[in-house]
Amino acid sequence: MTKKILLLGSGELGKEFVIAAKRKGQYVIACDSYAGAPAMQVADEFEVFSMLDGDALDAVVAKHKPDIIVPEIEAIRTERLYHLEQEGIQVVPSARAVNFTMNRKAIRDLAAKELGLKTAKYFYAKSLNELKEAAAEIGFPCVVKPLMSSSGKGQSLVKSADELEQAWHYGCEGSRGDIKELIIEEFIRFDSEITLLTVTQKNGPTLFCPPIGHVQKGGDYRESFQPAHIDPEHLKEAQHMAAKVTEALTGAGIWGVEFFLSHENGVYFSELSPRPHDTGMVTLAGTQNLNEFELHLRAVLGLPVPEITQERIGASAVILSPIASKEAPRYRGEEEVCKETNTYLRIFGKPYTKMNRRMGVVLCYAPNGSDLDALRDKCKAAAAKVEVY
Repeated sequence: MTKKILLLGSGELGKEFVIAAKRKGQYVIACDSYAGAPAMQVADEFEVFSMLDGDALDAVVAKHKPDIIVPEIEAIRTERLYHLEQEGIQVVPSARAVNFTMNRKAIRDLAAKELGLKTAKYFYAKSLNELKEAAAEIGFPCVVKPLMSSSGKGQSLVKSADELEQAWHYGCEGSRGDIKELIIEEFIRFDSEITLLTVTQKNGPTLFCPPIGHVQKGGDYRESFQPAHIDPEHLKEAQHMAAKVTEALTGAGIWGVEFFLSHENGVYFSELSPRPHDTGMVTLAGTQNLNEFELHLRAVLGLPVPEITQERIGASAVILSPIASKEAPRYRGEEEVCKETNTYLRIFGKPYTKMNRRMGVVLCYAPNGSDLDALRDKCKAAAAKVEVY
C-alpha cells in the first residue's frame, strides 16, 4: 500500500495532508516555489521550483517517478498533467478536474451551460472596454475576478463605473499564470455562504460532510464554523449540485464546493476546489470522525470511507500577519490561547511573512447542541490574542 506521492503546493493545507499521509505509511515529496514551506517540514523529500514551468515540472516527475500527483495550489502548468496521467500516474482527483477547476472560465461554463446549475449571471472580459460593456449589461454592484487566482487575489466588488478601471488593473495583477482575462459576475445578495466538502470515492458512494459556514474578507477566508445552519431542502439541493459537478469532472478525492444561500432565491453554485479547502480546517477541531485531510487521503489511496459523522460543533479563526518581512516570524500570546479549554492552536511554520498572510489558526470545539455563535466569538477572541511580529 505504500505509494510515492508528489505534492504540488506545500502550504498549511499541504502540511496537514502530508501528516495524514505519513500516518498511513506513505512517502511524500513536497514541492513549492520557496524553501522551508510548511509541508516540506514534515515530508520525506522536497523540491523547490516554479510549477508554472512545465519543463521543470516534467523534470521533477522524471526524477522521482511518483505513483500519485496531488495538486494543492492553482499555480501549476496543469495541462502537463494530462500526459502524465496517460503515462499511468494517478492525478488527484483527475487531470480533467484539475484543469477545469484551476480556471474559473472552464468550471463556470461547465456548471452553468453544460450542467444547468444555478449561478450568478456572468461575462468574460479580455480588455477594459469589454469589462465596461459587461458591467453595463450586469449592472452595479458587480464582482470582478481573475480567471486564475486564489485567496481572493485580484478580486473586487465594483459599486460604480468609475471603479472599473481600477478593478481591471487589480484583477490582472492578481491573476496567476499567463491568462489576462477576467470574469465579471452579478452580485448575489445572499444571506450566507457555505462550503460543502464532498468526497468522491474509487469504489464507493459520494459522501458529504456537514456544511461549513464561513466568513470572507477580500475574497479570503477569515473564520469558519461547522455545522452551518441550512434549510434541509437547500442542503439537499446543494448536495445534488455538488454530486453532479464532481461526477462530471471525474476522479477520487475531496472537493470544496462553495454555495451562496438566499432565503428568497435558494442555492447558487459559486466555486469549486478539487482538494482540501481552507474553510475545512475547522474539521481539525474533531468536528467529524475523519478530518478533511484524512478523507482526502483515503479517497486518493482508494481506501473506503464508510460514513462521515458529525462528532461535535467547531469553529476556526485565522491568525494574520500585520507585517511583511523576509525574516523568520515571531509570535506572542500563544500561552493565552493555550489557557482556553477545548481549544487548539496551530502555527503553520511559514518561513517569512507578508501583509495579511495566514500564519496560523485557532480551533475551538464544544458538544453537539452547544451555542455555535458563542463558540465562534470565543474562537475569534482567542485568535486575536496571537501577535505576529
